[in-house]
Amino acid sequence: MCGIVGAVAERDVVPILLEGLRRLEYRGYDSSGIAVVNREHELARVRALGKVRELEPQLQSTGLHGGLGIAHTRWATHGKPSESNAHPHICNNSVSLVHNGIIENHDELRAKQINQGYAFTSETDSETIVHEVFHHLETEGSLFNAVKKTLTFLEGAFAIAVINKKDANNMVVARSGSPLVIGIGIGEYFIASDVAALLPVTNRFIFLEDGDIANITRTSLEIFDENDNSVEREIKVSNISADSADKGQYRHYMLKEIYEQPVAIANTLEGRILDKKLIEESFGINAKEIFDAVEGVHILACGTSYHAGLVAKYWLESIAKIPCSVEIASEFRYRKPVVRKNSLVLTLSQSGETADTLAALEEAKRLGFGHSLAICNVPESSLVRASDLCLMTRAGPEIGVASTKAFTTQLVALMLLVVALGRRRTLTADEESTIIGELIKLPNKIENMLSEVDGKIIKLSEKFTEKFHSLFLGRGSMYPIAMEGALKLKEISYIHAEAYPAGELKHGPLALVDNEMPVVVVAPNDDLLEKLKSNMHEVFARGGQLIVFADPASNIEASDGIDVLDIVSVNELVAPIIFSIPLQLLSYHVAVIKGTDVDQPRNLAKSVTVE
Repeated sequence: MCGIVGAVAERDVVPILLEGLRRLEYRGYDSSGIAVVNREHELARVRALGKVRELEPQLQSTGLHGGLGIAHTRWATHGKPSESNAHPHICNNSVSLVHNGIIENHDELRAKQINQGYAFTSETDSETIVHEVFHHLETEGSLFNAVKKTLTFLEGAFAIAVINKKDANNMVVARSGSPLVIGIGIGEYFIASDVAALLPVTNRFIFLEDGDIANITRTSLEIFDENDNSVEREIKVSNISADSADKGQYRHYMLKEIYEQPVAIANTLEGRILDKKLIEESFGINAKEIFDAVEGVHILACGTSYHAGLVAKYWLESIAKIPCSVEIASEFRYRKPVVRKNSLVLTLSQSGETADTLAALEEAKRLGFGHSLAICNVPESSLVRASDLCLMTRAGPEIGVASTKAFTTQLVALMLLVVALGRRRTLTADEESTIIGELIKLPNKIENMLSEVDGKIIKLSEKFTEKFHSLFLGRGSMYPIAMEGALKLKEISYIHAEAYPAGELKHGPLALVDNEMPVVVVAPNDDLLEKLKSNMHEVFARGGQLIVFADPASNIEASDGIDVLDIVSVNELVAPIIFSIPLQLLSYHVAVIKGTDVDQPRNLAKSVTVE
């Protein structure tokens, strides 16, 4: 989604804004731009189509400078990717604005503003906001009052930052449904869509609440809530280092994040286990009372998080013996679900700002489903603040659009929930100890596996060089892992990939099988192994090319038309976590061979903060 950066300081803020844009590239975007009020009290702007690196030469040639500025990376919603549609937008060479979100009544605003004599230079909904601010500036007397008045006319989701050339010491920001954070310096303030953009200049942040509007100068900060009450928001100190978002020795962020999974999983477990027993207070101070009342689990998530939820459904019902349903968040809010009392509403999100998941949680609350639990990677996110309980995954910053360590740490967190709910039903102390023991072993097992299989997967990836379609198969809890593998391949290599439960082959997908379509199989050593082998024979008999990721104990032999990569012997309880990682590596290496933009695949955004 779009990324916002802003700064007001005594020093030149252009280098700060540019670095902030670089650090927001992971969100996905098609254009970028910077606007400043310079020393001559002029409003100056530079915009460019494409990557931030396309903006840099223009900044150098124009000599853009100033102590007050805003910047933006745009992900197109209204209007095609173009320089004219790029932010910041300007009205009458006086007021400039950046916006993340969607203004739903923009057509109505545009028609009104055209009648008022405003000229539009873009196709965006965002330009209507800057015209509206300028219009009210003439009567409201101050930029803050003009923005506050403008907000009453906006319908939709937004985070905005506005500056005015007549005051080089003032920025006004507001949020409703889209995230915005204020960074606190010494005699200077910064704003951004998330903390990653500002880590080089500060580690002290205020996270604005929905409905907040803030008036910012170099030396002052005033925040007002949706009821126009002056409020103080808590200052939080981030422990994320500025260099944690660097690629380091790795070619791409995605590869770095794949290799960070042993540490990320260890961090997720740290402090939550004592003597191979789960510490339930890890979920929150009221966790025990809430878990005691839970009669079912309702999982709401999108994308990769949805796949993690599907794995959890298998675990919750087979291990914890508790009913579970999983829904795509964007569908849940628009249907009419039957309310199940005392359901734990479980939301999964890497960013905690996914618009559909947030809206689904609010709808579940409105309907009276029960208490809520968020499993998330960002402690100060909207999702965490809106939930009764939370368990942070501690994966650290994930920059690559294709989620890797966020997914596996979600699975680890979900297994901890399975233990918490299962011990209230049929899970024995010995069984809990076994599960926890297997989780504790994961970091070492994953680290050893990565060193052993990466080179072999590079060779396997060459089989996809000229391919345009692929099929992923799994059974039981491995079916969602196959879904996740297919998603990874399609989103970063642009190869069409589908996933099916292997038992469904004969119900249609077998018609697609030929020697031009690789069929990737996830084969742990579990109760469904023999049935999976039968499904593989169905593919092989029809000339299909099988690529099998197998537990060494499965005894699947390689032959002409069957490539077998032994992963690691692992308890089936945690097999989904282990087996997802070689599929991540496969998609990564295929994308590298294809020459695609691994970390920022076309048309995609890291954090989907609009509907």
